[in-house]
Amino acid sequence: MSDAFDRPGPSPDDVNLFRREIGDAVPLRAAERVRARRRRPPPHPRFTEADEADVLAHLLDHPIEPEQLESGEELYYRRPGVQNRTLRKLRRGHYRVAAELDLHGMTVALAKDTLGAFLAHCHRADLRCVRIVHGKGLRSRHRGPVLKSKVDVWLRHRDDVVAFCSTPPHDGGTGAVYVLLRT
Repeated sequence: MSDAFDRPGPSPDDVNLFRREIGDAVPLRAAERVRARRRRPPPHPRFTEADEADVLAHLLDHPIEPEQLESGEELYYRRPGVQNRTLRKLRRGHYRVAAELDLHGMTVALAKDTLGAFLAHCHRADLRCVRIVHGKGLRSRHRGPVLKSKVDVWLRHRDDVVAFCSTPPHDGGTGAVYVLLRT
């Protein structure tokens, strides 16, 4: 098997035939040459798109449970139909807090009952915005913030809760939530 470098150049007959065929053609000067610019289309990232689609499908099939939240993560929720502006105003503390509940040190069962009774009282009293302190789970060690994740789930399932979000640092930060109630 021979390499391309081992091949001999064109034969003298081939060179003479080429010269006869081109006749009196003269090479163009450099200034007269036109170079055709072919722009290649940008590469299509098929594998990247496939990976992103797989990740999205996985997230949709396996949503993150609120119990998996880390203690530093903010909570926020707004019921469908509630404007982003309403949640933004709530996050900034633009609503007057009419009542407060502190769940620190309670068991999950006691916290659930207390929260239910508190929200029922707020609804009867026609209160619009309340603050619930659930804590950051600092004493929960490896389990993470137990009450924080439970409060997140409980509030999402209540019809009288319009929206909620973690409070600014001066009001408890990620250890408390502002809750906007239906009036």
